[in-house]
Amino acid sequence: MFTVGLVQFCPVRYDVRANVATVERLLAGVRADLLVLPELANSGYMVATAADLDPYAELGDGSGPFLSALRQLAARTGGVIVTGFAERGRAGLYNSAAAVDADRVLQVYRKTHLFQDEQDPFLPGDTGFRIFEHRGARIGMMVCFDWFFPEAARTLALRGAQVIAHPANLVLPWCQTGMVTRCLENAVFAITTNRYGTETLNGKSLTFTGASQILDTKGRRLAQADVEGDAVLLCEIDPTAADDKRIGTRNDLFGDRRPGMYFDR
Repeated sequence: MFTVGLVQFCPVRYDVRANVATVERLLAGVRADLLVLPELANSGYMVATAADLDPYAELGDGSGPFLSALRQLAARTGGVIVTGFAERGRAGLYNSAAAVDADRVLQVYRKTHLFQDEQDPFLPGDTGFRIFEHRGARIGMMVCFDWFFPEAARTLALRGAQVIAHPANLVLPWCQTGMVTRCLENAVFAITTNRYGTETLNGKSLTFTGASQILDTKGRRLAQADVEGDAVLLCEIDPTAADDKRIGTRNDLFGDRRPGMYFDR
């Protein structure tokens, strides 16, 4: 079996040290193969400009204070930690997710579909959807609003993902229900880790919906956090269950696809 978990908390804007301390506190004594943190867990969410955020962003090589701290935490938890973070790239800033273990950054994914005002400080992601392996499990990453586009989860599934790690800062009310369909239509597990709380900037406020969840390949909730409050929830899954794409006795999710009949623009 493969132990997965979500780590829901309320990141403090522009306080990397406080956010690291919160994650360290929540993960004290926790052991898991895969843990997922929220989107932008290092920096908080609402920013006006890239220049405002830049001092708190870091390279995706794991050398910055946030990812370095998570690598140390991964050594204690014994697995991989997937987290959202503000990434400083050559061309500018990206809303990214990183998968880290004790030794290195395994992969960085840059958010493909930017939501609303994210388009001001961040560049659209350019990594595409890729898979990495850990202890025999095939894992893909997407970030928050990517869920709204079925192609994101489908691409990961077609490339072999058994588990989708999904850091999020959700404000719309539909994702926790919508991800049920994403899991069902792709026969994958998904860990959507949301934040909670409210942020205010320049007279505008956003309230995040919490309710982080772990879903199985049939869209059933294995665990779900409350709308408010810190939470660490763990489940044991069998990733190989996601390799079975059969529906009943005569259909197959991927085998029955007819790409030539689909409009692809």
